[in-house]
Amino acid sequence: MPIYTALQAADPVAYNALMGEMKRQSDGVELIASENYISPAVMEMMGTVFNNKYSEGYPGKRYYGGQEFTDIVESLAIERAKQLFGCQHANVQPHAGCPANVAMYFALMEPGECVLGMDLGHGGHLSHGHPVTYLTKIFKFVRYKMKDVETGELDYDEMRRVALQEKPKIILAGFSAYPREVNYAKMKAIADEVGAYTVADMAHIAGLIAGKQLRNPFEDGFDVITTTTHKTLRGPRGGMIMCREAELGKKIDKMVFPGFQGGPIMQMVAAKAVAFGEALRPEFQDYAKQIIKNSKHLAKFFMDHGAKLVTNGTDNHLMLIDCVKSWNLPGGEVETLLDRVGITLNKNMIPDDTRKPMDPSGVRLGTPAITTRGMKEVDMDILGGFILKAIEKRSDDSAITSLHGEVIEWCRRFPVPGIAA
Repeated sequence: MPIYTALQAADPVAYNALMGEMKRQSDGVELIASENYISPAVMEMMGTVFNNKYSEGYPGKRYYGGQEFTDIVESLAIERAKQLFGCQHANVQPHAGCPANVAMYFALMEPGECVLGMDLGHGGHLSHGHPVTYLTKIFKFVRYKMKDVETGELDYDEMRRVALQEKPKIILAGFSAYPREVNYAKMKAIADEVGAYTVADMAHIAGLIAGKQLRNPFEDGFDVITTTTHKTLRGPRGGMIMCREAELGKKIDKMVFPGFQGGPIMQMVAAKAVAFGEALRPEFQDYAKQIIKNSKHLAKFFMDHGAKLVTNGTDNHLMLIDCVKSWNLPGGEVETLLDRVGITLNKNMIPDDTRKPMDPSGVRLGTPAITTRGMKEVDMDILGGFILKAIEKRSDDSAITSLHGEVIEWCRRFPVPGIAA
């Protein structure tokens, strides 16, 4: 386990919180689909003296001196990202996924122009134009949904109808809670018909694309990919924007800096370079493959035991369970119950949910983090059994306490990178 003697001496309260979080992660099961564990190498780079350096601009074109080594690590991150995703341009400076999307919108559109993206209730993301976001005061957002919630097929005919009517400047693929693959070729054909850019927000599945387990939107002619660099890509928290062609990348670069950001968080850029190097190794493809194997196996386990899953399964790393139909419980109660036994997931709305966002019908869970810890298909049966037992025994405090002990003992068989020795 890392030693934090300077922190312990300087700030015992913060140190104790860190120790508590380490124990929570080691003794619990992380099923939140957007979370993962970074490697010790990535963690080391995040805590380096690159934090001390201001690096406004881009490699070879900085506004401050002393950039010899910052240029090396940022150029390394750029070249590795281009290699991973098969594109001509990558901007690795966005601080997070949402700022990456904002910069992309302003690079490709003028205020008042239109984006056609996935409805939040059918799996989209807040930054794809949900009314609560400030973006909707600047751009017009229209939405598409699934045609059949039982299979997860998107309604491409309705997407085309809306595109012909609204003439969007961007047609946006991507999601935060959608368990199936998207037909990028169909979306590209619709975009070409109306003269729109094609953008894929791959924040959730970037690692599965880099690991060659899911289709790369660039292969079907998409113009831009935005993504986070954590989640399945298993890097530091941050964002990235990639362009199939270098010419479009010039617009992106100008909008990231100086358009929306000042100096990049250089220790995170350096850590992105390390993570991308890890993702280029053959074993990362094995990891990505195992994520999907585990996800499919766990989904089948739940369905075999009577649970109702949105789209009746999964093609990627995540699944949505309709808890009301499955167990006559709202998603929030299931989330709280499982917290008591050391299993972390998140409550989530299901398509056309009649309940409110803070009290939805479903839960979302995924397998990236547990796969990083080395869990395989047989472990999905054990994990699914823990979850079903917690639901069955939810009114028995003694049984829940005992189950929590079982979960802790089981988790200690699977060390968390960077925490356990």
